[in-house]
Amino acid sequence: MNNYPVKLPRMGESVEEAVITKWLKKVGDQVQVDEPIVEIATDKVDSDLPSEVSGVITEIKYHEKDVVSVGDILAVIQTINDSERIPKVEEKKSVEKSSAEKKVEIDTQKELDKQLQQAKTLIDSPRNLLRYYSPLVKSIAKRENISKRELGSIMGTGKEGRVTKNDVLNYLKKRPVQSSIVSNQSVNGQSSSTKKEILPSQTSINTFSPNENQLIELSRMQQITAQHMRESIDNSAHVHSFVEADVTDLWAWREEKKDYFLKEFNQKLTFTPLLIHAIVKALKDYPVLNSTKDEDKIQMWRSVNLGMATALPNGNLIVPVIKDAGNLHFVDLVSTVNRLANKARTNTLAPDDVKDGTYTMTNIGNFGTLMGTPIIHQPQISIMAIGTIRKMPAIIETPKGDFIGIRKKVILSHSYDHQIINGATGSLFAKKVADYLENWKLEA
Repeated sequence: MNNYPVKLPRMGESVEEAVITKWLKKVGDQVQVDEPIVEIATDKVDSDLPSEVSGVITEIKYHEKDVVSVGDILAVIQTINDSERIPKVEEKKSVEKSSAEKKVEIDTQKELDKQLQQAKTLIDSPRNLLRYYSPLVKSIAKRENISKRELGSIMGTGKEGRVTKNDVLNYLKKRPVQSSIVSNQSVNGQSSSTKKEILPSQTSINTFSPNENQLIELSRMQQITAQHMRESIDNSAHVHSFVEADVTDLWAWREEKKDYFLKEFNQKLTFTPLLIHAIVKALKDYPVLNSTKDEDKIQMWRSVNLGMATALPNGNLIVPVIKDAGNLHFVDLVSTVNRLANKARTNTLAPDDVKDGTYTMTNIGNFGTLMGTPIIHQPQISIMAIGTIRKMPAIIETPKGDFIGIRKKVILSHSYDHQIINGATGSLFAKKVADYLENWKLEA
């Protein structure tokens, strides 16, 4: 046997700490390989931390809501060899027990086996309401005030119909908002009986009742995000360049190909992979922008790991990363974008899905925004925001003269650290992205 330290792994670039939200195991519990033992939250993703070994938890070093740093030892597991089993360990300890004690233990074990078989029979029966729920499901239900009766109404997609974490989270998306009354409040110095509510963390921060005051408690993820945004402003000299691109031909190409992609590859063709493709090509022309900052040095990366900022239903922001985007076939790029976007929406992103980014883009045009000035995602040195595509009157030049026509245009907003990137490089990069978008048919 050996003592195995369970350490907090690195959950992504610039992530140095996390908060323990829920222990799924306690001291003395047996765990198997890949079995979740603790829930942790960062500004990027909420995740279960699985065990890398089988054994028994002998020590837990931190409490729930404690903030821990990368590399900290969270717990200690006493490992067991494949040839060993815990009952044998117990047997060794009880060699000198009397025959009467052994008989009691045997009878107890038989009774436990009998109860286990009865429970299994009840679970397997479709006419029965007795169901097994994992500690993670129970913790979510407790946090969201889901009663046993309500939990029993959720259809399970796990093994033997068990309710999984995703089943509960999907149910919460459709569940009516339930708020708890804090107390009567004073408005403008006068007593008021208006209810002041604390919204659950899963509820969108945009949810608001015009008839009641509300107190919204920021989640740990929102608090850490706010801290990192402030640090980015302090550490980087943000400067912005704006370029307008004519994407009429790109729009037409997508309209022509989207049904083909759906039929041939079973993939929805959105504008996001088209924009990412152009950005990746421009990064190969200006590789200094595909870098991260390390104090007074910058690390230029050969592979483009492009993060795509994704808004979540609860108002949070997360950045899934497309690894080695420059070497993906376009169909694979489309598939990867759709897969990561779906995982973000269903809160199933793994820590590896949000780490090692070298450049970030955010498609704010999805919300009808004309343009914006995004904050650099540290330790990266630049980020691009894509505005909404709109019809605009434009002067079209031809050999026979100029005329005014209707074109589809978009504004690209490029934010970069002026301590490292000068205005010429930042502006030329944005113009290069626009060139690739405008000449899409040649690229295709």
